Amino acid sequence: SVPPSGVSCSGCGAELHCRDRAEPGFVPAEKYRSLTEGPAGAAGLRGAVCQRCWMLAHHGRALRLRLPPEQHREVVSAALRRPPRHGRGPLLLYILDVLELPDPVLPQLPALLAPDVPAAGLLVVGNKVDLLPADSPGHLGRLRQRVVMACTQAGLDRALLVDVRLVSAKTGFGLEGLVSRLQRSWKCTGDVYLLGATNSGKSTLFNTLLRSDYCKSRAPDIVDRATVSPWPGTTLNLLKFPIINPTCERIFRRQERLKEEATKTEDQLSSEEKKYLNHLKKQGYLVGEVGRTFQQQKPSPMFEFDPDMLSYSIDEDPRHSSGKHEERQEFTYNEVKDARWCFDTPGIVKENCVLNLLTEKEVKLVLPTHAIVPRTFILKPGMVLFLAALGRVDYLQGEKPAWFTVVASNLLPVHVSTLSNADAIYEKHAGQELLKVPMGGEERMKEFPPLVPQDITLKGIGTTEAVADIKLSSAGWVAVTAHAEEELLLRAYTPKGTALVVREPPLLPYISTIRGSRIAGTAAYRTKKPPSLVENLKTTVRR
Repeated sequence: SVPPSGVSCSGCGAELHCRDRAEPGFVPAEKYRSLTEGPAGAAGLRGAVCQRCWMLAHHGRALRLRLPPEQHREVVSAALRRPPRHGRGPLLLYILDVLELPDPVLPQLPALLAPDVPAAGLLVVGNKVDLLPADSPGHLGRLRQRVVMACTQAGLDRALLVDVRLVSAKTGFGLEGLVSRLQRSWKCTGDVYLLGATNSGKSTLFNTLLRSDYCKSRAPDIVDRATVSPWPGTTLNLLKFPIINPTCERIFRRQERLKEEATKTEDQLSSEEKKYLNHLKKQGYLVGEVGRTFQQQKPSPMFEFDPDMLSYSIDEDPRHSSGKHEERQEFTYNEVKDARWCFDTPGIVKENCVLNLLTEKEVKLVLPTHAIVPRTFILKPGMVLFLAALGRVDYLQGEKPAWFTVVASNLLPVHVSTLSNADAIYEKHAGQELLKVPMGGEERMKEFPPLVPQDITLKGIGTTEAVADIKLSSAGWVAVTAHAEEELLLRAYTPKGTALVVREPPLLPYISTIRGSRIAGTAAYRTKKPPSLVENLKTTVRR
């Protein structure tokens, strides 16, 4: 009987209500009443988060919500079809997960735009480059070319494409360069929309830009951060922050800061900065620092979700809390009357994706959150490689052994067997500890789709260069390296209803060279983790 509040959840943007726990924006009735009974009324909800965001932040749990893919698209499409503000259309900042190339959502982008309100530009950001090891010199340039190729294949207008950048929203790599590019080419001429598939890292990028020189200096104290979680489709409505006007004086001050920071070495950092830098190095191969020129930066890690900033406790009465929400700052009229805004939008759901079949525990194992360590195996014809119980590659025919390099979450197990034993191993161990995902035993596997095969023929180009990647939906991929002119007949499997892609040329063609010595008596090589690279710091030469 209580009408919706008209106030958005500060974590995901959904309208707060207490009517239906299965709908986005739900707040338990007793908490809803306690926050709205005061003189402020519905405004008492300002700064609160819905139950879903609270559970994501405090317990890493995702509540099942009724939000079909078409509704995600409707929210995004309606936002993009708004009449242009300030006399021109928006800049689209499309976030693309480089691990997912070719991006399944990119071809849908033109359909989201109204023909009579074209976007003023498109800047494509290849995210999560920190997770991939450098397989050879110049690997970032090669990755960038692959992103450009994906844009061309998706049919995007080249005249619309402003630039392609590679970043890590999580570790900060490439983000100072992205901010400089946005301020140089777009300045403050219109609104900016962050678009992309679910789990591409949009909300993480939104949170990082909120605490960068791209955002108005007072905004981080007022605007709440988006909920960051590995669960696909976290952002349910539009979140926004005001873009700073990059005047000549501000750009000069920013450049001076960047120059000064570039002269620092790692040894000159404070103990807290070193600790945080080492934390990021464990998470990614590429690390960068995102600073602020116009406001003193807080020492706390800027990338991690801080639930205390934007949530109330389900276990405690918010009226007896520290009063953060009652003393909440607001923008003045002059600050926002002519503001240009950066919007975070809901992720567009990927169809035919294995993540749609998984529980939240399984998703956490499948999605890589730390630098991926490649695992290489040498297989003879008649051998089989399992990636958990989510994918399988059979080496059916060939004259010589070939190398199969798995690029997937370090938490996913890889198991090698013979072709004659493979079916029995899957039947016995799918849902169990050996193959790990899915988890839940026989009952879980009864509802899980069966693996379906696809035959693949490849011709090798040399023992150090992969010929193709076999992408097992979003579970990861297997790079295949074979002797020159050697023909291989393979059979790859993914769960029914998910996409299996043969990616030619491979994303990391020399990935099989990142390995240690062969482990005696097995098909496996010892793993090898390349060192991390820190951006914006002067390299010290140690003797």
